[in-house]
Amino acid sequence: QVQLVESGGGLVQPGGSLRLSCAASVSILSFNVMGWYRQAPGKERELVARITSGGSTITADSVKGRFTISRDNAKNTAYLQMNSLKPEDTAVYYCNARTDWRIYWGQGTQVTVSS
Repeated sequence: QVQLVESGGGLVQPGGSLRLSCAASVSILSFNVMGWYRQAPGKERELVARITSGGSTITADSVKGRFTISRDNAKNTAYLQMNSLKPEDTAVYYCNARTDWRIYWGQGTQVTVSS
């Protein structure tokens, strides 16, 4: 059974940084795409960034230049480096992984940006 476990969330002041990790229970080479999504209270879940098995990335305009997605195939882990955090980045962040047949989600990790 595939499991995705996020970690690294927490409370940070505006302008601060966090790095989220998504550890998979299987080789992430089996995933075509891995991504990070977020959902703020009262809002729909939205794509933050995603990375293909070949290393190509897409980043949402709202976080471009501040957030960077990466993956370490040897550690079966994807990362989201978040810099220059803003209060509007406050949300639950979810890891996502896709194969040709299925989509997997982690349980989410809370990120709160507040002074």
